[in-house]
Amino acid sequence: MAYPMTLKIALLQLLPGRDLEEQLQIGMAACERAKKMGADIALFPEMWSDGYTIPQEREALDRLAIPADSEFVEQFGMLAARLRMAIGITFLEKHDPKPRNSIVLFDRHGERLLHYAKVHICAFDAERMLSAGEDFCVADLDVGAGTVRVGSMICFDREFPESARILMLRGAEVILAPNACPMELNRLAALRTRAYENMVAVATCNYPEGQPDCNGHSTVFDGVAWLRDEPGARDMCILEAPEEEGIFLAEIDLDMLRAYRAQEVMGSAYRHPENYGILSE
Repeated sequence: MAYPMTLKIALLQLLPGRDLEEQLQIGMAACERAKKMGADIALFPEMWSDGYTIPQEREALDRLAIPADSEFVEQFGMLAARLRMAIGITFLEKHDPKPRNSIVLFDRHGERLLHYAKVHICAFDAERMLSAGEDFCVADLDVGAGTVRVGSMICFDREFPESARILMLRGAEVILAPNACPMELNRLAALRTRAYENMVAVATCNYPEGQPDCNGHSTVFDGVAWLRDEPGARDMCILEAPEEEGIFLAEIDLDMLRAYRAQEVMGSAYRHPENYGILSE
């Protein structure tokens, strides 16, 4: 008997602690709770290792940065294996010539499946101290009942249609989007649009109210704008968290998304890349 394939994503909309050790303890406890809620993936907000702190003095910045294979990151890999749940852990990554804003996704076996560094850093603000990532990557995530193709973009990446477009062209069905900024009408509309135009699900995890310049409203848009046997459009937003701290679970119907992608007209079906040369000039 074939069972419906779904993906349960827990958005860890948490207030950060005071140091790396406290971040580890808060984060691991949250992942334990997410597993009890039935999550397949637990996703952290942007740069969880230091609560999105970006000192403007290089020495202080370097003290906060940690390697991608640091004990902090690897602890979440071991936790993913123990819980049999994927974990998307975010951190300020030690990197040459400057640190990066990064995520590592561990699968439910504790394997390092994806490592992405934010391409569109906010170089007009505090992130001028960081190096930008160089590419968008996708991977096949084993969730027990099957696999789902996932990718990631981080916060300001969402404002550039190319981010989600490249992930879609590489086969992404679900985009994990750590975040650290006020989520208001226009930013939420950008996320909805990325989901709509690419027929992908987009899961965004933000910090809650109480974290400077953040206000919660983590969201999941499931990418299905309408169903042929139902009148009118449907709301793709299957979760919008409140402002306060919490763990919020959304269930994406992958069977519905895949059927929709197979028959609808967005995404790559009617693109004309031969006419888009200016985009790469």
